[in-house]
Amino acid sequence: MTPDNYTQVTEFLLLGLSKEQALQPLIFRLFLSMYLITVCGNLLIILATISDSHLHTPMYFFLANLSFVDICFTSTTIPKMLLNIQTHSKAITYEGCITQMYFFLLFGVLDDFILSAMAYDRFVAICHPLHYTVIMNPRLCGLVILVSWILSALYSLLQSLMVLRLSFCRNLEIPHFFCELNQMVHLACSDNFLNDVVLYFATGILAGCPLAGILYSYSKIVSSICRISSAQGKYKAFSTCVSHLTVVSLFYFTILGVYLSSATTHNSYSSATASVMYTVVTPMLNPFIYSLRNKDIKKALKRFIWVEVMKGPFVLGLRKGP
Repeated sequence: MTPDNYTQVTEFLLLGLSKEQALQPLIFRLFLSMYLITVCGNLLIILATISDSHLHTPMYFFLANLSFVDICFTSTTIPKMLLNIQTHSKAITYEGCITQMYFFLLFGVLDDFILSAMAYDRFVAICHPLHYTVIMNPRLCGLVILVSWILSALYSLLQSLMVLRLSFCRNLEIPHFFCELNQMVHLACSDNFLNDVVLYFATGILAGCPLAGILYSYSKIVSSICRISSAQGKYKAFSTCVSHLTVVSLFYFTILGVYLSSATTHNSYSSATASVMYTVVTPMLNPFIYSLRNKDIKKALKRFIWVEVMKGPFVLGLRKGP
């Protein structure tokens, strides 16, 4: 490709999930509903965790951080998608695309790290219960979150800088509803071999290591549970892990399914549709999974909602007073 064929990029076109204009209102309403449910559900988890002193433990500290990251994760893509549908525009600026890609990677990797930290927390709680409060102290929990943020930010910065070095031609259409890293790399006209090497190597480390840690933790957890003599004890130990195990399975299986399906079908639109599972559906389902399977969360949510409901009449009474 000669330098004359390169162009100064000012914007990309996000083709979205469907070319059919008749489907756009339906897609808008569906994704707006899912986004509002995601934000409200995860926000309730955060508020319940903060307001209830019984939930000031490492397990719920990580859960609150996961909920916050899930809100940010969906907020990097869905609002722009909804805006484009509403304004009948597919455009996103070059700077906006790089920024969206950066934050999408940041919060996606953070999700991965926090899920592995939660697995380690359950491993310590079940396999080393007598040393749980000593090992999972507030300093360690804060340090885990801080290191996770730093590593995620550095990875996102690296990938963004790698994309900035690429040159693009006149084909600036991204067959996706957000600026997905792999799509942008293969849209470039310049040599992207180094980008592919960095992408696969970094992904292997940042996704493979946390997943290996999760699998190791649960292998030890299952081994410990099997050694418990009473059926009630086994059920109680396993029930503390069900919610987290469900979220981990949903997160990893959907991502794996997306990339395996895209590798076999080579259909960009089907890949974009499949990616909805881990970008939108999984963050939306997380609050339901934890609240339905966790008695402490349900009690905290009931107390929080009850307090907020009772505040209304109290405030109104004060206003009506002399």
